[in-house]
Amino acid sequence: MLCLGIETSCDETAASVVEDGRVALSDVVSTQIDIHRRWGGVIPELASRNHLLQVMPVIDEALSRAGKTLEQLDCIAVTSGPGLQGALLVGLQVAKSLALAAGKPLVGVNHLEGHLLAIRLAADAPEPPFLGLVVSGGHTTLYEVPAFGTYRRLGTTRDDAAGEAYDKVARLLGLSYPGGQPIDELAQRGDPKAIRFPRALRGDDILDWSFSGLKTAVLQHVQAHGVPTGQALADLCASFQEAVADALTKKVMLGAKKVGATQLVLCGGVAANSRLRSLAQERAEAAGLTLFLPPKRLCTDNGAMIAVAGTEAFKRGVRSELSLNSDPSWRLGA
Repeated sequence: MLCLGIETSCDETAASVVEDGRVALSDVVSTQIDIHRRWGGVIPELASRNHLLQVMPVIDEALSRAGKTLEQLDCIAVTSGPGLQGALLVGLQVAKSLALAAGKPLVGVNHLEGHLLAIRLAADAPEPPFLGLVVSGGHTTLYEVPAFGTYRRLGTTRDDAAGEAYDKVARLLGLSYPGGQPIDELAQRGDPKAIRFPRALRGDDILDWSFSGLKTAVLQHVQAHGVPTGQALADLCASFQEAVADALTKKVMLGAKKVGATQLVLCGGVAANSRLRSLAQERAEAAGLTLFLPPKRLCTDNGAMIAVAGTEAFKRGVRSELSLNSDPSWRLGA
């Protein structure tokens, strides 16, 4: 079975052809980082305009690299939410047009489900049930996944997403956008115990997160001591990163204990973070749990994850009408 996945929910224009929901025959991504970097964040109007320019060349390239044509596809999957309204509409309208022209079934996909199922492209992909943490610039949510297509929210952020906190702290420190990579690189030569930053919502009966207080604590430290340089900057980044990774992994372990999960999946852009990956592995091993980490290239937005989620939905009998609309605030699960 062949599925073309199209992703335009934010600032990546991506397309991929995936076979049987397990093998990516192609995976093409056109990033807009350089466009938005000067503004320190994504500008929705600029994102939409760039998607218009890139979406067809990206799709053509994905089909070409896979050695497939539209006629050979079994379905076309597209992100229809959540995300930026204008950006979503670009991919959605193109997908609908291609589905109509080629006479192929259309499957609307939730972006977060795509992240959860990106692990299916790894050689040792888990089967449900498992626990999945989606952690990115816009989302930080823990899901119980008893079966594909069934998702139960166990906890989520009450304010900033973890990736959003990274971007805001990076801007405060004068680092480049997006903030995850420069902070991670500096943190690797810093002391994570140099500054004791707070961990919010620490109760054992709470599976939610809050990162606004951590962001404020970094701001107050900078106001009191100035923007650091050299080793002091590395120490601050390491201390901030440790606070984020500690909070995320503790809640994941608590959630696993609460529902009796034995398999864990980390996904989303922040799942590429080196400290989060290592600390999650340490704590999973200590608890006797099996941790699955997607390759870093599958953590950020891509078309392959949408094709995987679309394939699984198609197998469940899901079909979308050509009247399908975008839903910028589409929540996954109950």
